[in-house]
Amino acid sequence: MKEIIMIEINNTLVSLDLAEQFFCCDLDKCLGQCCIEGDAGAPITQEEYDKLIEILPEIEMDLLPASKKEIKENSVGYIDEEGDLVTSIVDGKNCVFTCYAPGGKCLCAIEKAFKKGRTGSFRKPISCYLYPLRLTEYPSFTAVNYHRWKICKSAEINGRNKGIRLYQFMKEPLIDRFGKEWYEELVLACETYLAEKF
Repeated sequence: MKEIIMIEINNTLVSLDLAEQFFCCDLDKCLGQCCIEGDAGAPITQEEYDKLIEILPEIEMDLLPASKKEIKENSVGYIDEEGDLVTSIVDGKNCVFTCYAPGGKCLCAIEKAFKKGRTGSFRKPISCYLYPLRLTEYPSFTAVNYHRWKICKSAEINGRNKGIRLYQFMKEPLIDRFGKEWYEELVLACETYLAEKF
């Protein structure tokens, strides 16, 4: 039998990590570090940048003073060293849209406003919604990969304990990005692969 390296669905190539890796976010353990660690903001499209400007009045009340200052001086996004448009950051790492719950848990001010019905259908930038998955766009296809990072170790342990695999945990954001039919094909491909391998 030919060894499977990636799962191909339409114009996407999906890493087998989505099938093999157990994953379920555990915010009580990681405290949302993915929003405050790193050397650049979250990737955003020009359309998302414009949307963030539009909804800013609906989320400003939840932003930290340093974030408000950064946005006022440099807007909601910037071009990073690799030439990508990303969200602005403060203190060299924190996304300007972070806010905090008791106990130091980091939350997203955009998503908080979305859940209260203040941002319409815009939940947050798709790169954030899809994390820990990363998309890489090529001329003829889109690659979907799992970004392995030590801060997500608790999510891997939690997923294994609950029996939840990465493709299952990421159902909603994957449907949001690629559609329900695409996701159903992914589920079938993952289940078939796992049945044959294990």
